Amino acid sequence: MEQDPQAVRRGHQETWPAIRAKARRDGGEILFADQVGIRSDQVTGRTWGEKGRTPVVRWSGNRFSVNAMSAISTKGRMHFMVFTESFTAEVMCRFLDRLAGHFDHKVHLVVDGHSAHRSRKVRDWLAAHPDDVELHFLPPYSPELNPDELVNADLRHSLPKQHRARNQAELAAETRRFFRRRQRQPHIVRGYFGGPHVRYVLDENPMSF
Repeated sequence: MEQDPQAVRRGHQETWPAIRAKARRDGGEILFADQVGIRSDQVTGRTWGEKGRTPVVRWSGNRFSVNAMSAISTKGRMHFMVFTESFTAEVMCRFLDRLAGHFDHKVHLVVDGHSAHRSRKVRDWLAAHPDDVELHFLPPYSPELNPDELVNADLRHSLPKQHRARNQAELAAETRRFFRRRQRQPHIVRGYFGGPHVRYVLDENPMSF
């Protein structure tokens, strides 16, 4: 309800074409990034059971969580980082360090307006690495425009449903296994860009929106 349709329209017709043109000029690559939290007690999906007998999923009574940051490109590339602390500017800088280390050209990273992304610490990092990473922001309250949101949904759906993690270390390991599996499946990563709200990324004619 808080989304501004005009801001979304400008994003489609002006901001995104400008980002794409800039990346082409400097020989860079565009990635979309987002962070996600996984809780031990979240509902990850449904399962089958014998009629009249409700399946029982056993898990620890302890509550714990892990967080992850990932970035994807239309080339099928995926980069990720799993961490247990809260998502902060320090964590974002650590992710940027790791991301920059995987590229020999500039990364144009598209993110949402999270306070960590706009923090002074992150701005200082970007100022110190102008040839490594440049941040671009999605319109406010528009998570559906970020293809990496589909990665988050896929992660939650793919976590084991019958055998829950017993502790934070197991949950972190399961999360890493998901990301490593997707890194070996670039066709699936490219498929995230086929969602109805994110096809604009592939559209060479943004005026069609």
